[in-house]
Amino acid sequence: MRSPEDQMLLAGKITGAHGIKGWVKLHAFTDPPENFFAFSRHQMTRQGRPESVQFAEGRIQGKGLVARVVGVDTRTDAELLRGTEIWVPKAELPALDPGDYYWHQLQGLQVWSQHEGQVLLLGVVDHLLETGANDVLVLCPCDGSIDERERLIPYLLDDVVLGIDKEAGSMTVVWHPED
Repeated sequence: MRSPEDQMLLAGKITGAHGIKGWVKLHAFTDPPENFFAFSRHQMTRQGRPESVQFAEGRIQGKGLVARVVGVDTRTDAELLRGTEIWVPKAELPALDPGDYYWHQLQGLQVWSQHEGQVLLLGVVDHLLETGANDVLVLCPCDGSIDERERLIPYLLDDVVLGIDKEAGSMTVVWHPED
């Protein structure tokens, strides 16, 4: 049986209340942020348990999003949702062009470096950072990696990242092991 983490993807987080009528502020992890509202199902985790949530309305507000949650009608009720994670079904993600990947598909891949005729295991992708110029892979050490260092590697396809094999669970990069 698949775990909920295998079926759902973290899409956002409620960061606080907005106004007095029960609206909430949202930090969306979707790109662009307004795609957060394109999913047909949203689920929140409260007190460690999954629970369906419906958004009656939502819009861009400043640098984030605001939304009205069905059944939340006061600022006090909205404040109780602060810190709540919002999940969506992975099955609803739009299809990507060949060679494109969602960040969650890269997490957990072993990263192998081709350097001076050697193939070295640098670690596994823990997460990615958005820096503005380009995304950055954050690698953590794993069994068999060359050392116990965390590494930051730019996610530059065809320049640093030579290949990704999701089925094999690996990524090939050109990266000096001391960097």
